[in-house]
Amino acid sequence: METHEIVKDIKSQFRSFMNGPASKSMRDKGLDYKINWGIELPRLKEIASQYDKNFKVAEELWKDNVRECKILAGLLMPVEEFNEDIADIWIENIHNPEIAQLTCMNLFQNLPFAKKKSFEWMADGREYHELCGFTLMGRLLMKGEKLEEREQDEFLDQSLTAIQTDNLLVGQTAANALRKFGSQDENSRRKLGKQLMPLLLSGKEEVKALAGEIKSDIEYSF
Repeated sequence: METHEIVKDIKSQFRSFMNGPASKSMRDKGLDYKINWGIELPRLKEIASQYDKNFKVAEELWKDNVRECKILAGLLMPVEEFNEDIADIWIENIHNPEIAQLTCMNLFQNLPFAKKKSFEWMADGREYHELCGFTLMGRLLMKGEKLEEREQDEFLDQSLTAIQTDNLLVGQTAANALRKFGSQDENSRRKLGKQLMPLLLSGKEEVKALAGEIKSDIEYSF
């Protein structure tokens, strides 16, 4: 089948599995899509399993501001054909937390340059670049990725800065990545615990509370 025929075939399945209440719930929560069929993730994975990985199909799907197209694009993109330049183009079209999380889970974490992009995006300064950077790092750490000492210092600096900003979404995502780091081993727990001490004395109550939550979580990891 040609690319446009495969894309048309995929889209034809969306109407059959439309979930109106789920779509409305996502809209009410502020998830902004041109079109949102409200289809559950397991069903989307089932649809994706019917097709081979295909670069052109994934690229075509990603261009549409349709929730299900974006998710299928991440599931159908061949990792070996997805380079750093394309990753930087794709991230420009991520505008909500769900797509950030799912694209990191379904595609970005499997890339050979995932750690490199994570550090780049964490330091970018733009909300969804940072969100993807911290989400991606959290997933890598959860998979057992070990950071060199210099990388640890950079990650901790970026993450601890993020949880002190007024961006709750980025701050919470950075906090989750810190939990993954602190739960890796005793050395990581101690290093993070020491770095958290100044934040536990912060004049901002929300920062103090979040630092306390992270410290409590990592203390009970072992």
